[in-house]
Amino acid sequence: MAPETQVFTVERKIGEPVFRFETGRLAQQADGAVLAQVGETTVLVAATASRGAREGVDFFPLTVDVEERMYAAGKIPGGFFRREGRPTERAILTARLIDRPLRPCFPDGFRNEVHVVATVMTVDQANLPDVVAINGASAALMLSGIPFDGPVGAVRLAHIEGRWVPNPTFQEIENATFEIVVVGRRNEDGGAGILMVEAGATEIALDLVEAGAPEMTEELVAEGLEEAKTWILEAIAHQEELVAQAGRRTPTKAWVIAPPYDSVLSDMVSSNAADRIVALISEADKQAREIGLDELSAEVVAGLEAEFPDRAREIDGVFRKLVKALVRERIVNDGKRIDGRGLRDIRPISCEVGILPRLHGTGLFNRGQTQVLSTVTLGMLRMEQMLDDLGVAESKRYMHHYNFPPFSTGETGFMRGPKRREIGHGALAERALLPVVPSEMDFPYALRVVSEVLSSNGSTSMASVCGSTLALMDAGVPIKGPVAGIAMGLIAEQGQFVTLTDILGAEDAFGDMDFKVAGTKTMVTALQLDTKISGIPSEVLAAALQQARDARLSILGKITETLAAPRSELSPTAPRIVAFTIPVDKIGEVIGPKGKRINEIIATTGVEIDIEDDGTVRIGSKEGGSADEARRRIEELANPRMPQIGERFNGIVVKTAPFGAFVSLTPTKDGLVHISKLGGNIRLRRVEDVINQGDALEVEVTDIDPMGKISLVPVELPPRVAELPADYAQGEPRDRGGDRGGRGGDRGRGGPRGPRREGGRDRERAPRSEGE
Repeated sequence: MAPETQVFTVERKIGEPVFRFETGRLAQQADGAVLAQVGETTVLVAATASRGAREGVDFFPLTVDVEERMYAAGKIPGGFFRREGRPTERAILTARLIDRPLRPCFPDGFRNEVHVVATVMTVDQANLPDVVAINGASAALMLSGIPFDGPVGAVRLAHIEGRWVPNPTFQEIENATFEIVVVGRRNEDGGAGILMVEAGATEIALDLVEAGAPEMTEELVAEGLEEAKTWILEAIAHQEELVAQAGRRTPTKAWVIAPPYDSVLSDMVSSNAADRIVALISEADKQAREIGLDELSAEVVAGLEAEFPDRAREIDGVFRKLVKALVRERIVNDGKRIDGRGLRDIRPISCEVGILPRLHGTGLFNRGQTQVLSTVTLGMLRMEQMLDDLGVAESKRYMHHYNFPPFSTGETGFMRGPKRREIGHGALAERALLPVVPSEMDFPYALRVVSEVLSSNGSTSMASVCGSTLALMDAGVPIKGPVAGIAMGLIAEQGQFVTLTDILGAEDAFGDMDFKVAGTKTMVTALQLDTKISGIPSEVLAAALQQARDARLSILGKITETLAAPRSELSPTAPRIVAFTIPVDKIGEVIGPKGKRINEIIATTGVEIDIEDDGTVRIGSKEGGSADEARRRIEELANPRMPQIGERFNGIVVKTAPFGAFVSLTPTKDGLVHISKLGGNIRLRRVEDVINQGDALEVEVTDIDPMGKISLVPVELPPRVAELPADYAQGEPRDRGGDRGGRGGDRGRGGPRGPRREGGRDRERAPRSEGE
């Protein structure tokens, strides 16, 4: 029997919703565990550390997993096994959202493995689980006794009708122009310092702006970041209240924190290598620079190994630390960057489109040594991605995938599916472009964009945004405006904050901030911020946003120089899709018994047809003529009209009878050409002597009786009339009995009806034709 433990619960209203934390009842063997709840959305977060250091690593081994349980939403998982498998994309993105602000809060040199597991237990389809999971993870770490410099607080803000709403519901976000998740911790002065930002415009943002909503400018985003600090402090206070009640756990494990590097060793490495490092970090070419630094490091290690035996790894670590310090010093003091650029300079940019045959759209974007090729594939809406996760959306029609092969950095490695970083970068690019993708009704296609990173030296996610804009326009997708992205960096030294435009990979590694901003000429569409420090002043972030805007506008100029607007027509290899609606009560009429009518249209026109329950019809074909013909036939089935007297039709003979031929005028209407009209002056013995089922015949409507029966005459006699032999008229008279076919009319009433028998003769129900 498990020992009794005390259960502690605290609640706090943060915005409109009430957040609830509980500890002591569940997961008692974890170092720290919190059941975090908002509304009826509940996440169990457990934090556990290993008993000793992980051997042979020079980094902090933190792992964050998010486990989505489908029972949380009352669902049974899809697939053959009917149980959860690999994490969904949503779970991976939430895990990254938790990991990014937690990682900077552990001490330098900490080498114990730490595992944070967030299990989504219930969802109410109103409150999102990610923000409560971040706060719950921080609270669990605070309770665990693991060395964690927290707590961190998280809040989601949505810009709705001109104001920032904290912790909105799914339903409220549907009416927002912009949503933003901000995570931070308390500074020494009692304020909040920002650690992470994840933000983006909504799918309908530009539509709302056109309707009068304010554009999401850099000033408005900066206002949102400042607003978030109030709610971050509330989230932190909530966690501190829980820790004050439950107490922090006394560690039973040995925390291993690597000591700082030996000062004597550091001095010797500096005296041996500093001048040559300064020369090497001025090399603009990435591979030449890295090869030179690797060779110099090996030389320094070899020179000091005799004096410092068995410390080769430490010597290399000291060398790398010195490289970082010299790079930062050169930027702050001299305003010079690794490749010689100024602080605001962008690397040389080139753009190309249409470089690969047969693809629906391609865009190649080069920025310095970063190169991304983006491709666009268009398909029927039934090709949209079905989502089997805990979110509200069940599918998405715009998909953006990002691939980062090892050769892009000149390295070897395994390629076994997308890693978490690739999924995260693809999601960021997708978020940046989603607001400009045309609506389903305006552009009834499923869209897949794939960004292939072919060469990487910093900011490949933003290069993916630029390459994908080019590819979409090259494919003829009518996007609402081109989008570009830029990555900003920051060096903070002794109270100075130096912001860098278009950072290299090394500047990302050596710097204190990675700030990615994407948007159109007038609006920010996506934002991602990660910092290694807290307490960045608001004015510094606001200035970085404006600096990013200047760079974004410059890149947009390069993009529009290559392709000013989307092409006026789709690629010849792209499918043609037509969308329209029919009355719901006519869907069965269009489909026909056992799908006969719709299958006939598909077979004769070669198109693909999707009909939804609301009457929306989508037709896809390789070329426009087939789609137009299929649409015409479907609309005739859904909205049949009565032919008019004098109207002509290019019909098909659908049936022959002793007294004439039935000709199809519309999908639901037939008419009768009497046998006396088919031979001109020649009295025919049999209809089949001049025409057969399946033959084409142009006809004119001559009469429509009160019952809707249609009489026709041929515009020109069938060609076989002229081929009849001279003595044809002296042959046996035609048989007046036999098949009781009808005169034509509405096929929906059970097909043709036969003639009425009177006085031993066949007589038409309509007035007798001339010549009888």
